[in-house]
Amino acid sequence: MNTLEQLRTGELTGSRRVKLACGLSEFPREIFALAETLEILDLSGNALSSLPDDLPRLHRLRILFCSDNQFTELPAVLGLCPRLTMIGFKANRIRTVPAAALPSGLRWLILTDNQIAELPAAIGRCRQLQKLMLAGNRLTALPPEMAACSRLELLRIAANRLTALPAWLLSLPRLCWLAYAGNPFCADAEQRSLARAPIVPIAWDDLQLGQQLGEGASGVIHQADWLGEESPQAVAVKIFKGELTSDGLPLKEMTACLGAGRHANLIPVLGKVDRHPAAAHGLVMALIDASFANLAGPPSLESCTRDVYPADRRFAFATALRLAHGIASAAEHLHARGIMHGDLYAHNILHGADGTALLGDFGAASFFAPDDRPVAEALQRIEVRAFACLLEELLARCDPSLAGHQALAELQAACAEETIAARPLFAEIVATLAALRRR
Repeated sequence: MNTLEQLRTGELTGSRRVKLACGLSEFPREIFALAETLEILDLSGNALSSLPDDLPRLHRLRILFCSDNQFTELPAVLGLCPRLTMIGFKANRIRTVPAAALPSGLRWLILTDNQIAELPAAIGRCRQLQKLMLAGNRLTALPPEMAACSRLELLRIAANRLTALPAWLLSLPRLCWLAYAGNPFCADAEQRSLARAPIVPIAWDDLQLGQQLGEGASGVIHQADWLGEESPQAVAVKIFKGELTSDGLPLKEMTACLGAGRHANLIPVLGKVDRHPAAAHGLVMALIDASFANLAGPPSLESCTRDVYPADRRFAFATALRLAHGIASAAEHLHARGIMHGDLYAHNILHGADGTALLGDFGAASFFAPDDRPVAEALQRIEVRAFACLLEELLARCDPSLAGHQALAELQAACAEETIAARPLFAEIVATLAALRRR
């Protein structure tokens, strides 16, 4: 975090990245003194409602964050910034997105938690767009011109007012990670998914919370003792915050976790918290051994849609194969229950040293009707492309001379096919991986 004093005294001269959160109501003109070096500007958490007309003077600016401010319109001047590729205006009051506000080189646009009812047709001209985050708005439809966004890989449209999933969306050649829960068109599928799973109520008074294990956008996880059995059982308890996240609504995440049922490669859900004193929602889950770790870190500003691994991360081929087989099996199980994970990424996978894998974080999960086969299979094949990304990352960290590497590379290529109908479904993928493991 930087300060206005640092900016005004010249202490930030030569900076490539500046972050200011100090109650600003006007854009600090002193920032223009950094025009020759500034690439990343974060003005989130202020009281701004406009940007200066001469913003393009920051001719090296690539990334701009203005989340948690008071904008009611996405500033049109953004479209004149020659190198701007990433724009974040989460949690403002934006109702209008002018066509002029969208730079032609835009790769990543975050407009989560605003009041947008319509997107301009001009978004179809953003041919470099890879990541589009629109959860928590008032959209009733998406412009058909978006079908031209052929590089789009991640799309978040949860918690809007969409009455249908656009047919063209199911044909985007590179789409991997899709979240749309909390829209009217999928409400019935959500209820059917939840109805399939018995819900075990676990009284709050029977839970003795211990240390905090982690905190994410949707909730806080604590280690706890469940005292309701003959002897206390160590568990993990997740209490949901109830606030909108970049993926969607936390309560939809809880619905997906409950609807997912049991599988060896999913974190077991033991029950739902009952009678919480603040009426908060929560889940009681199995406590995972501390030896398990995240497979990778989440995407960075530079990698955009791809996870970040330690530079020295390598896998034995048998370990990578077991990991891939476990995740494919979990995805097949979810799809059979009408659930898309929506965020099938290495950073959402816990793994043991032997390749045991657990798929977690259902914050982007969505629901579909398995009996509507054309739509259901198209949605499943979108997630297959996400699995292709995972396979690519695993293959890159295995010895290519080992037996089976070429066969796994061929499976990866099939899963990554840009013609969606040409991709295998997870049942076929699981069978192929099982055969490779038996070799």
